Amino acid sequence: MTTSNKSITVLGAGKIGFAIALLLKQTGQYRILVADRDLAQLQAVEALGCETLCISDTQSMTQAVAGRYAVLNALPFRYAVDVAPLCVSAGAHYFDLTEDVEATHAIQALAADAATVLMPQCGLAPGFIGVVGNDLAQRFDTLHDLHMRVGALPRFPSNALRYNLTWSTDGLINEYCNPCEAIVDGQATYVRGLEGYETFSLDGVEYEAFNTSGGLGTLSKTLLGKARNVDYKSIRYPGHCANMRLLLNDLGLRHRRDLLKEIFESAIPSTRQDVIVIFATATGLRNGRLQEESYSTRIVGKTVLGHALTAIQLTTASGICAALDLVVQGKLPQAGFVGQEQIPLAVLLGNRFGVCRSYRPSLFLIIAFNPYNTSLRLYILVIRI
Repeated sequence: MTTSNKSITVLGAGKIGFAIALLLKQTGQYRILVADRDLAQLQAVEALGCETLCISDTQSMTQAVAGRYAVLNALPFRYAVDVAPLCVSAGAHYFDLTEDVEATHAIQALAADAATVLMPQCGLAPGFIGVVGNDLAQRFDTLHDLHMRVGALPRFPSNALRYNLTWSTDGLINEYCNPCEAIVDGQATYVRGLEGYETFSLDGVEYEAFNTSGGLGTLSKTLLGKARNVDYKSIRYPGHCANMRLLLNDLGLRHRRDLLKEIFESAIPSTRQDVIVIFATATGLRNGRLQEESYSTRIVGKTVLGHALTAIQLTTASGICAALDLVVQGKLPQAGFVGQEQIPLAVLLGNRFGVCRSYRPSLFLIIAFNPYNTSLRLYILVIRI
C-alpha cells in the first residue's frame, strides 16, 4: 500500500517532534504538517520542507487534525486526553508517546466506539520494550516471570546524580512519582516508584534499576492470568536511586512537583551524548524444561540527513513512525485501541523505521535445565549479533 497520499500532522515541534518530522520527511512518501505554539521551533521544521501551523487553543488544534489521515502527538502527556477525542471526531488515526497510565486508560475507553486507530505509548518505554517483552513471553509454554529494564542515560555522567536530562522533565517526574503497574504472584497490582531496587552488570558496566511508572504499557493486562510476575524498571548508574529517594521522600518533593521540576531543570544539565540501555529477561517452561531468555542492547544516536539525533530522539521517533507505517501497510488493526504488544518484534525490526535498523540484540542468551532431572544438567547457548 502506497503512503504517498497520506497527510500526517505531527503535534509538537520540540526535540521528538522534530525527529519524527525528519524521519517521515526522508521517505518522501508522507505530506507532513507540524503544529506547535513555539514559532522558533516551527521555523526549524520548516527548514525540513514541512508545512507548519501555530496552535494556541482548541480551535487551532481542531484545525491541525481536520482532514488528516493520522495525527502523531509529541506534545507533553497532559494533552493526550484532549487531543485523542479531536482525532476520533475528525476521523484521523491517533498515535502518541505518553507514559501516563491514566491518559492511556482514558484513550483505551475512548477507543471502544472509534472508527480509527487509537495507539498510545508508541515510543521506547512504553513502546518498543513492550514489543520485546511480549516476544519473549510468547516463547514459553508457561511463562513464569518477565522483567523489563530500560535506561536513557548520559554516556559520560559527571554529577552526583550520575544523570543528565535527555527528554521530558515532566515525564521523568511522572515515572518516579506515579504508581507503577505490575503483576505480582499472578495478581494485577501497583508498586511504589523507586522501590524494587536491584543491581546488575552488562558488558562490564554496573547499573541499578528500580520501579518506575508507565513503562509496562498495557502488558500488565495482556499477560494477566498468563504470568506469575511482570514488571518494568528504569536503569540508572549506581547511586542515583538513593539520591532520588532523598529528594522525593525525605525532602518531600514528590508532593511539590513544580518545585522538583524547577530544581531539575536549573541544576541538572541536559546532554546530547546519551545512550539507551535495554535489558529484558523472561523465565518459564518450554517442552518441560525451565528456561530463561534475555534480550540486551545499547543504542547511541546517529545523523539523519545531516541532522544529529540523540539516542532518545532516534528510538522514540522511530517507534511512533514505525507504528504509523504498519497501520498504513495494513499490518495492524485499522480501528480501535492498539497496544504495542500487538506488533510482532520481527515485523517492527523489519520495518524501514525499525529504529533506523539500530535495534539489534547485542546478546541473546538461552539458559535451560530440566527440573525433573536430578543431575540438573545445564545448557547454555550464547549468540552475539
